[in-house]
Amino acid sequence: MTRGRPAEEGAGEGASGASPTDPEPDEPRVGWFTQWLRRRPNSFEFWEVLVTDERLVWCFAGESFRSMLLRADMGEATRAFLEDATPEAALAHSERGFSVPLASLRTLRLRQGTRTRRARLVVEWEASGERVAWELSNTADGDEQADLLERLANRESFSHVDCEVETPRFAFL
Repeated sequence: MTRGRPAEEGAGEGASGASPTDPEPDEPRVGWFTQWLRRRPNSFEFWEVLVTDERLVWCFAGESFRSMLLRADMGEATRAFLEDATPEAALAHSERGFSVPLASLRTLRLRQGTRTRRARLVVEWEASGERVAWELSNTADGDEQADLLERLANRESFSHVDCEVETPRFAFL
């Protein structure tokens, strides 16, 4: 897992000759998990995950309090930035962003939502000899992106990853 800053990794303008928003031909995006949040004890963290054939780039998009009075989706500006951003620019967008090499990725599991429950995305990877798992919930406006997970499962670069789309037993609830 690596943290990103353009100066540390030699990315950004000048290093590759491309601007931060030009597509990088050597690491094209193959997907984007958008509008997902991670539940924390006192807040919701909004995360966007860019997918390439080399890594998952986790982009911190904002944070909101759990209180209904203070709750808001803080990720809109980051989502707009990520529309055309390269993986390196996305990684450098926030200090909290990080990347997970595809070789370390173990599981991508999507449990589809129902009328009363939001979709859940579980991502597991190996870091420093330990297994790390993050469970993300879909935002109220978000798409479950089951089609993206199915496309990734068919890619050669994801052959070692357990990709699964689960349908809840009682999907009508």
